[in-house]
Amino acid sequence: MCMADKKELPLAMIEILIRYTDENHSLSTNELRDILEQEYNLTLERRTLYANMELLKKYGYDISTWQENGLGYYLRSHQFSKSEVFLLCNAIHSSHFISQKESSQLIKKLLSTLSMYERKDYTDKVYLPNPKKTRNERLLTNLSLISDAIRDRNPIEFGYLRHNINKTLTSPRTYEVQPRYIVYQDSKAYLIVTSDHHEGFAHYRMDRISDIRILKDKRFAPLPKEMDAYEYSRNMFYMFNDEAVHAVLRCERRVLDHMIDTFGEEAMILPADDDRFDIHVKGSRQGILLFAQQYIDAAVILEPAELRSEMLDRLETAASYYNGK
Repeated sequence: MCMADKKELPLAMIEILIRYTDENHSLSTNELRDILEQEYNLTLERRTLYANMELLKKYGYDISTWQENGLGYYLRSHQFSKSEVFLLCNAIHSSHFISQKESSQLIKKLLSTLSMYERKDYTDKVYLPNPKKTRNERLLTNLSLISDAIRDRNPIEFGYLRHNINKTLTSPRTYEVQPRYIVYQDSKAYLIVTSDHHEGFAHYRMDRISDIRILKDKRFAPLPKEMDAYEYSRNMFYMFNDEAVHAVLRCERRVLDHMIDTFGEEAMILPADDDRFDIHVKGSRQGILLFAQQYIDAAVILEPAELRSEMLDRLETAASYYNGK
């Protein structure tokens, strides 16, 4: 055994309080001393423990003491509450763009901020497996590299993964772009970029980016004021990289919640009759067509005429397939 090192003791004590205590579980002075001796090989007198407990409270740790509660010591507030941790774990588990391996690592780190008792209440058995998770296990590394490049205004080179007929992800070509923003759309993370090879913005799925190389010998200029990346991402419905159009859809009242969830409360909505309403939207041409197909029994494109005509052509083609033509 060794006498407690004054530098190590406060760190060991707060680690114990995080792991073993919460509002329903406290440690007596003797229990705390026993854990310090058994797990950290540290011995100390009671007055040394009291002094270090006061030191931890002085530096902002919300610790309830025996003098206050008559039971023992416990950490009143952890870094995250139990409900916050479980919410974040659920979001990570359900995110398609985070690989299974990275999800498990993140969830483990989040759970470590809770006491051992609260941790037991979490089980991933309540969640169905997420078969849509990416197989690219470099998302977190990519996020760090791309964030550095955006901050320093350095272009990047990367391979872009695409499936072949055997369901294998390969990167047939390399892109050089100027990374601008990272956005989240359709349960996926996208990198919005500019490039010397095309006008305006383009975007790439973060989980498809591989082999990033930061070109530190180059720098790109800030965006001109007229280029609005937020407007671009908001209008790229389903993140199709084609022209944005203004459209009017006539919808049944039963899908009103879905329309507001999709297009936001700022979308113009006008009553058409007792059972239907018109919604004015802006988005990618292909995205709006796909959306109208999904709500084929509840939404009709009214304007523009050419988009309505294109939708009709698609429906006629689909009908011919079903009729065996």
